[in-house]
Amino acid sequence: MKILLVNDDGINAKGLQSLASVMKQFGEVTVVAPKHHQSGTSMAISLGIRPIAAKFVGEKEGIKWHYLDATPASCAKYAIDMLFQDELPDVIVSGINHGLNSSTAVWYSGTIGAAREGALAGIISIGVSLDNLSHDADFSTVEEMFPDIFRSIMANARTGIVYNVNFPDLPPEKIKGIKVTTQGFESWIKEFVPYNKEMYDKFGVLAQSDPNMVLPVAEEGEVFYMMAGEVIADPGNTEFTDNYANEHGYISITPQSIDNTDYDEFRRLQGKIK
Repeated sequence: MKILLVNDDGINAKGLQSLASVMKQFGEVTVVAPKHHQSGTSMAISLGIRPIAAKFVGEKEGIKWHYLDATPASCAKYAIDMLFQDELPDVIVSGINHGLNSSTAVWYSGTIGAAREGALAGIISIGVSLDNLSHDADFSTVEEMFPDIFRSIMANARTGIVYNVNFPDLPPEKIKGIKVTTQGFESWIKEFVPYNKEMYDKFGVLAQSDPNMVLPVAEEGEVFYMMAGEVIADPGNTEFTDNYANEHGYISITPQSIDNTDYDEFRRLQGKIK
């Protein structure tokens, strides 16, 4: 099996190292990850005429490591176009993300954006995330339980789908089970707050791998902000949604189509708008 690994936390992220160690049992693993942290980039690609740095970092324990100084979706594109020209990978696995990608977070996630790029190319695509933002998060539960989840997904997988897997931050013995879920809904308020580097300390991945963390010199009249905010959960979230499952100790698997058409609305509007 040919396996492509991508992520959005950058090539040095612990979650990616953990995923690589898990996936090598399943076949030939190639990693193409952003050179620097790229959370929140969704499916953004590095358009334009600027040069994009790529580097083969080396091979370790049979795993080939590459970085691209670009977005996660661009990493997936680069791998497909440049490294898998003759034969596409059998599966793309994106992660392990530091932090959940359940609910409406999927619309912003670089982890899921890279997986969507694989789905667009007709490749089985899986995103994996853990509810822990620390750069030194403990991924042992994912390492223990994801292999069986991966086998189950691969035995039943279809192309054109992203299988979004989210783990609560619990030891294996406290995981209540696995649920196939729908996407929940959350929103954010008060998202822009005055820049405070100390608030980033708990997000060690950012501080360690983002060269832009140094605050630039402000031009006259400029004020620096950062995005933080408060999460507001939809009261309509039920036991069938991913975020509800994660909050109650379950691993969630949410199959997400790359076709965003609302077919109920499509049928309602037919003949009404001319």
